[in-house]
Amino acid sequence: MKDVFARLASDFLSAIIFLAVYLITDNVILATSVAIAAAIAQVIYARLKGQALNYMTYASLALVVVLGAITLLTHDPRFMLAKPSIAHFAIGLIMLKRGWMLRYMPPIVTETVPEYVTAAGYAWAALMFVIGAGMIVVASTGDLKLWAFYITVVAGGAKILAFAVQYVVLRLIVTSRRRAAARA
Repeated sequence: MKDVFARLASDFLSAIIFLAVYLITDNVILATSVAIAAAIAQVIYARLKGQALNYMTYASLALVVVLGAITLLTHDPRFMLAKPSIAHFAIGLIMLKRGWMLRYMPPIVTETVPEYVTAAGYAWAALMFVIGAGMIVVASTGDLKLWAFYITVVAGGAKILAFAVQYVVLRLIVTSRRRAAARA
């Protein structure tokens, strides 16, 4: 679990830096410039450490540079604020692969209710698309406080709630099926 949070922090480092610098300085140009520099430095650092960089790392760097350049040219932070929505759409597309979630489940779940796990995977994909669309709507307002609230409380809270609901539902279904099998 720690690796997941470290990876998320790494993936969104430039967005986090952008927000922090902007909130401290109220300067879009400075915040964007620092975010672009941080993204480039992050890739250079990984290369110097000999870490393998995948397609998503380069895609993220390209997004930061392109959206950052648009932000610098227009003096409009909405482009940088929309970046996480692109990540949510990409993750949602990946989650549309049938059975993607099965490898993350314990054997008792995959053996007992694989069809429900597959359905849960599609539900997660839908959630990613909804969160991404909501992020674009919020980013279009240009309100950084609303965006920060949305990305942390709404998006984060929706994922935590979805995980909890999934856990409870799968546990109830697995328990029910195992009891029915034991009676039979």
